[in-house]
Amino acid sequence: MARNAPILITDAEPSLDKQRHSREIRYLLMMSLRAVCLIVGSVLAVMQVPLLWLWLLLCGLGMVFLPWMAVLVANDRPVKPEHRWRHKPRAATGTSPRELPTKPTGKTIDADHE
Repeated sequence: MARNAPILITDAEPSLDKQRHSREIRYLLMMSLRAVCLIVGSVLAVMQVPLLWLWLLLCGLGMVFLPWMAVLVANDRPVKPEHRWRHKPRAATGTSPRELPTKPTGKTIDADHE
C-alpha cells in the first residue's frame, strides 16, 4: 500500500459495539450449551441408560469447562492485523504507513547548543 493511499472502509475493523455484541452472542451460546449438558445429564440419570457413568462424565466436563471457555471467549478481542500469522505484505519500502521516519526532517533544535 502506498504511503499516501487512503485506507479503504473494507479494511476497517468492526466497531467496538459490534465486536462486543459478537462476543456476547458467543458467550450466551456457550452458556446455553452448558445448560443443555445439565438437562441431558439429568434426563440420562433418570432413564438409567447404558454407560451412564460415561455420559455423566461428559456432561460434567461440559458443565465445568464451558463456563471457563465462555469467559475466555467473551474477554477476547480480535487479533490485530500486524500480529496475524498470515498478514498482508508491507509496501516495497518495508515500512508501515504509521511508522515514524527514522531521520528527522527539518531543523533540529537543541536547548544545550545555541
